[in-house]
Amino acid sequence: MKRFGQVLAAAAIIGLGGAAHAAEPAIKDQGDRISGAPQATRSAVLATQGMAATSQPLATQVALDVLKAGGTAVDAAIAANATLGLMEPTGNGIGGDLFAIVWDPKTQKLHGLNGSGRAPMGQSLAQLKKANGGKAELPPHGWMPVTIPGTVDGWFELHAKFGKLPMAQVLAPAAGYAERGFPVSEAIAYYWARGTAGFEKSAASGMLQEVANMRSVYLPGGKAPAEGELFRNPDLARTLRTLGEKGRDAFYRGELTDHMDAYFRRIGAPHRKADFAAHKSEWIEPVSVNYRGYDVWELPPNGQGIAALQMLNILEGYDLKAMGRQSPDFWHLMVEAKKLAFADRAKYYADPAFVKAPVAELLSDDYAAERRKLIRMDAAARSVDAGKLDSTGRDTIYLTVADKDGMMVSLIQSNYRGMGSGLVSDGPDGRTLGFIFHDRGEMFALDASHANVYAPGKRPFHTIIPAFVTKDGKPWLSFGLMGGGMQPQGHAQIVVNMVDFGMGVQAAGDAARFHHDGSTEPLAGAPMSDGGKLELESGVPASVAAELTRRGHQVDYVTGAFGGYQAILRDPKTGVYWGASEFRKDGQAAGY
Repeated sequence: MKRFGQVLAAAAIIGLGGAAHAAEPAIKDQGDRISGAPQATRSAVLATQGMAATSQPLATQVALDVLKAGGTAVDAAIAANATLGLMEPTGNGIGGDLFAIVWDPKTQKLHGLNGSGRAPMGQSLAQLKKANGGKAELPPHGWMPVTIPGTVDGWFELHAKFGKLPMAQVLAPAAGYAERGFPVSEAIAYYWARGTAGFEKSAASGMLQEVANMRSVYLPGGKAPAEGELFRNPDLARTLRTLGEKGRDAFYRGELTDHMDAYFRRIGAPHRKADFAAHKSEWIEPVSVNYRGYDVWELPPNGQGIAALQMLNILEGYDLKAMGRQSPDFWHLMVEAKKLAFADRAKYYADPAFVKAPVAELLSDDYAAERRKLIRMDAAARSVDAGKLDSTGRDTIYLTVADKDGMMVSLIQSNYRGMGSGLVSDGPDGRTLGFIFHDRGEMFALDASHANVYAPGKRPFHTIIPAFVTKDGKPWLSFGLMGGGMQPQGHAQIVVNMVDFGMGVQAAGDAARFHHDGSTEPLAGAPMSDGGKLELESGVPASVAAELTRRGHQVDYVTGAFGGYQAILRDPKTGVYWGASEFRKDGQAAGY
């Protein structure tokens, strides 16, 4: 009761108290561990032959089954991703996009894949703005935020380079579960009900052009499935088996494409078969910064990964360990570094095929030192400008898999906000294709002067980012932390927890986190002028919250805003894998 009393006392000071405040920290009736870090919910999972960490235990088991059948880490990652598209449609599916980082033990190097899709070619900015009724931002639902899905092509690119088993075998477990059914897990059931309720609201307002297909697939019996209820998706099973038998061209040039083209024509959208046929993923070079002897790797824009690297570059100039995680200075610095990185994110991050971001300059030590000077320890910044550089030239899953040969895969895949666009394509025989198109295009700016402005054939700014850490040129950590703008600040927190505070791979994910919201967004809207909102978990001391409020932060204790973390660490001496899956999701780390 002492801890809860401290939180409530501080709540009165910083304006959080009162019965009307729904996010007031709750009493945690939780036992005590006899060993390990007190914040860890369990021990890390140890294994030598293979490891998988995903946000749904059945998907983790699918990955292990594929590894045991002789598949590579890439085979297992694709199988797990396909299974999650069925079991966690609240976050991902083949209607979305994909990014991955793969450690290849043969070449002893990292490979990056950008599997994000592009806007349709037959629609100009002026036409999109007219369809949007002159509004400043695109809607979250309906056809306007839909870009060509990149996940399926991403799977086949990864498989062609690093796979071993036939794709029909890789996709078979997900198709089997789709046919037989599976019991829906707790957190997913919660988000499923919320997401489908959002679709119904958008349909009632006219934002969502067609809703019957979504209802037929995702609202069996007229409602979202509850925890423990069996859910089947035979339409998706048929789609997955088609992909396994006929390959990626079935999705981008074949029979599935024809169904999607006809569906988009039916609802008045500009997406055409030619847009699907033109899609391709890109192999790209990951970029890194060295943080206290560890090389932290992310993918360059159009994703936001380098924001995590910018944060770490700024933070390296401070002795965070000496400050301690229970000090206001520590949390203040983390938030202020995030604000600085996100100001650059809003201005410079965009599709490099259209705008070349100054990545080298943004990640330089000199630039970090310059930005560091802007931080005041006694006051939170209310507004932050992007650095002056030459730039000419929330619903997601993360998984990681490692195999016996040392291959490690860091993969993230997403439908973006609220289960995606709400649109489910017509399929054969009066059925559907069994998946929701994402709404990633909502992240396009509509201001012609902005780097991230919509254009035909352009990829929007992306929030989903896989991460990797190497030490002395060897793989050390494959990890990710999903959740929109939480991702870069979450990545930085994980690295700091492990490198500065010596936490293990499980404890680093279970430790209390912050989420700062309200930075300037890459949509050419109004810049941050009030310092944004600092959201904390109840594990952050109330005295810290009170001092942060005194410095000018707008502090709130909330739940649900802090993403979901999965990780695999490889011991460089023994080769043993250490797997972690945090408690905020339904996930599991397991190995053999």
